[in-house]
Amino acid sequence: MSQVRDAVKRLLAAHEPYPALAVDRRWELLDGNAGVALLTVGVAAHLLEPPVNALRLSLHPDGVAPRIANLPEWRAHVLGRLRREVTATQDAQLRALLAELEAYPGGEADEGVPKAGEIVVPLRVRHEAGELSFMSTVTTFGTPLDITVSELSIEAFFPADDFTRAILRAA
Repeated sequence: MSQVRDAVKRLLAAHEPYPALAVDRRWELLDGNAGVALLTVGVAAHLLEPPVNALRLSLHPDGVAPRIANLPEWRAHVLGRLRREVTATQDAQLRALLAELEAYPGGEADEGVPKAGEIVVPLRVRHEAGELSFMSTVTTFGTPLDITVSELSIEAFFPADDFTRAILRAA
């Protein structure tokens, strides 16, 4: 597994200054690059204690949620993705996480309608410099030789506009 950890660290580091994180199949944070700190500013310490669940961190009222400018839209995206995973896997732990996240405030799922012309659901985060906008991609290992590697995902956030790109490159 040391080779896997090294490969993941290289992928995460190569994505800097933009945030990227590695999670397992239950969305528990395995690693993150320096850009993740931008997203976790102001998050309650108890949410950053291992094991850290990336979805809980995103939607919890003491997490990133208060800084997400399009929370109903982002919440609908996250919950929809998690619902599909629960349906596909019937994983009891994911089902419990879904119930927990659905109970958090933040708008109803049907309020999460993207703006016209957008091709992805952006993550819009309030920042001291202004609103930062990210689109994300999820990467998996296409030819894993180990079950643990097959359950690993890397979520990489890219700037969705020139303002966000400039702010992150200047940091």
